[in-house]
Amino acid sequence: MELLRKWLGHPEDIYHLLRFKMGGYRAVMPRVDPDSLGRGLRTCYRYLNQTSRSFAAVIQALDGELRHAVCIFYLVLRALDTIEDDMTISLDVKVPMLHKFHSYLYQPEWKYMESKEKDRQVLEDFPTISMEFRNLSKVYQDVISDICHKMGVGMAEFLEKKVDSQHEWDKYCHYVAGLVGIGLSRLFSASELEDPIVGQDTELANSMGLFLQKTNIIRDYLEDQLEGREFWPREVWSRYAKKLSDLAKPENIDMAVQCLNELITNALHHVPDVLTYLSRLKNQSVFNFCAIPQVMAIATLAACYNNKQVFRGVVKIRKGQAVTLMMDATNIQAVKAIMYQYVEEIYQKIPSTDPSSNKTQQVIASIRALSLPGGPMASRHHYSPIYLSCAMLLAALSWQYLSTISKATEEYVQAGEN
Repeated sequence: MELLRKWLGHPEDIYHLLRFKMGGYRAVMPRVDPDSLGRGLRTCYRYLNQTSRSFAAVIQALDGELRHAVCIFYLVLRALDTIEDDMTISLDVKVPMLHKFHSYLYQPEWKYMESKEKDRQVLEDFPTISMEFRNLSKVYQDVISDICHKMGVGMAEFLEKKVDSQHEWDKYCHYVAGLVGIGLSRLFSASELEDPIVGQDTELANSMGLFLQKTNIIRDYLEDQLEGREFWPREVWSRYAKKLSDLAKPENIDMAVQCLNELITNALHHVPDVLTYLSRLKNQSVFNFCAIPQVMAIATLAACYNNKQVFRGVVKIRKGQAVTLMMDATNIQAVKAIMYQYVEEIYQKIPSTDPSSNKTQQVIASIRALSLPGGPMASRHHYSPIYLSCAMLLAALSWQYLSTISKATEEYVQAGEN
């Protein structure tokens, strides 16, 4: 009954879970008809679903030929990432592969059969992916090849290099996520669904990627520690502990939370760029594709801020909360309202003794200036008492049924991708 108690405390979640389950998901995640695709594209979408149900859902919601371009872009980068992640590949083999990977897109027979990673099928059947890449319009090919080249070089740079300074943190996040934001933005403009400025303003596109990547890195502290990975910048954590792993020790929890708050404050500096970027988008499918991950990220940061649980387990936003965000984040005014709501939540939790408190307050003030509520923004969670009563009654009768929401939706709303 714990799930029911959580729902009763958040009636808007109940309403959106019901609405989502009863077909509302089609508004934000329509599906591609596989029968309308050729054999190669069908295979690519199958790989997309196998490697990431969450990305598959939002990619298939994109309009027209952009959908296929982004699908191929994702699979190419997944193949590149699989090589980078495979610890069984020696560095003298891996580094040249990362540097040359973009050239494999134009080699019809190239594939790699020795990977031990779970997503190795994208390497073993790379000829199908590269064939569909070459079937794309040249304007899309040029973007994907260029981003693949830059990302491969960046990945190789950080293979044996730890993230020391905040500048290097930004650089690492640029290579693994900012470049994705830049590449996607260039694809949006190339499709003519968005204006040229969207693809040309690389600073804003980079911020879109950095905000998501930093959120993942912050949230995944404990998981990364358990798997021997370290992505928090030494320049920050060294002020709070001798070793990054020391932050997980119970006796260091106060210092750990202060370090956490400083990194969240750093990530929040990207929110004004995110709002400016989203305000430029015109196409609804592109807006949904871009906005949903960003509102998930701000909600995740609000859940993590000043939260000791980050160092003890997994911090996740509620499933119903995530569905509410997906259903609401369909226009810039609603997104501004969401951002305002969560930065206010963070503001209310700022400890007066926190070393970063002044900086946190300052960045929140800059976000407030861009997202002050008014008009449609202020009414995001207004539902009639009768509507809420009915929703709670339905929840009480069907909570167990709704808890078995589809795996694809669950994986997406948990925002578990890096």
